[in-house]
Amino acid sequence: MNVIELRDRILSGYEATREDALSLAEAPLDELCRSADAIRAHFCGDRFDLCSIVNGKSGRCSENCRFCAQSARHKTSIAEHGLLSIEEFVAAAKRNEACGALRFSIVTSGRRPTSPELDQICAAIAAIRESTSLSVCCSLGLLTEEEFRRVRESGATRAHNNLETSRRYFSTLCTTHSYDDKLASLRAARAAGLSLCSGGIFGVGETFADRVDMALTLRELAVDSVPINAYTAIPGTSLGNLPVLTTDETRRIVAIYRFILPRAAIRLAGGRRLLDDLGASCFLSGANATITGDMLTTSGVDAQYDVRLVQGLGYRPQLDSNS
Repeated sequence: MNVIELRDRILSGYEATREDALSLAEAPLDELCRSADAIRAHFCGDRFDLCSIVNGKSGRCSENCRFCAQSARHKTSIAEHGLLSIEEFVAAAKRNEACGALRFSIVTSGRRPTSPELDQICAAIAAIRESTSLSVCCSLGLLTEEEFRRVRESGATRAHNNLETSRRYFSTLCTTHSYDDKLASLRAARAAGLSLCSGGIFGVGETFADRVDMALTLRELAVDSVPINAYTAIPGTSLGNLPVLTTDETRRIVAIYRFILPRAAIRLAGGRRLLDDLGASCFLSGANATITGDMLTTSGVDAQYDVRLVQGLGYRPQLDSNS
């Protein structure tokens, strides 16, 4: 079926198949993006979710993700630090809230925090909830259901753990943990009562089919928020200088993810500054969320700029409906 026919079927409740999604690889881009935006408007309305993150513990990670500047296997120039204090977490949350962020995510390097570190993170979550109106998310690695339950009871509402790519391609990017480890962690977070944020990194040598297959896995997991990260080459990592994703290629990825995941918050994340228009055209192609402010190890887009941008595009800054 053509783009318009597929759009109309999705608006009526149809779930796009793998064959449907693969057919969109060659679809006329503008028609595809307009149709994706119509799907977004139908299922998500004019809400636009602005999330901010803090690098709660930086560097010296035991994992060997080839794209990541924080892996101890790489020699990069990023600043390293241990876990922030509760006061530092609260101060960062207040700064981001003042700039217009609606959500605040604590992100830590490493396979998982130690027990004392998790105690401190949970205390920080509780303090942030007392001191701000922010919704709190955590990206803490491969936690158990019991640990995720502690995070939820401290006041967090969402857990983040990127699948990164398809099952087929994952071992090309990382071998110190598995795709099944990722899936188990996401399922544990859901069982603990948290909503899920999971997406991937694009432009790391994956095929178009890999992109589609990851989206289908995210749909099986009923993921609520899907970060779209464009690979940014960082000296010292092992992937080297791969070609930068073009704005049009990113628009196509966003649009196809909207066709597969009509109700999710499709969220521009890392690499957004590489786009010609800082993502504005993607926000008219199915994306309805972003990480605002700086990323973990690279610069991002100013939150106050983002508030003006999304309002100018006709959105209302508001948490996504699955928060």
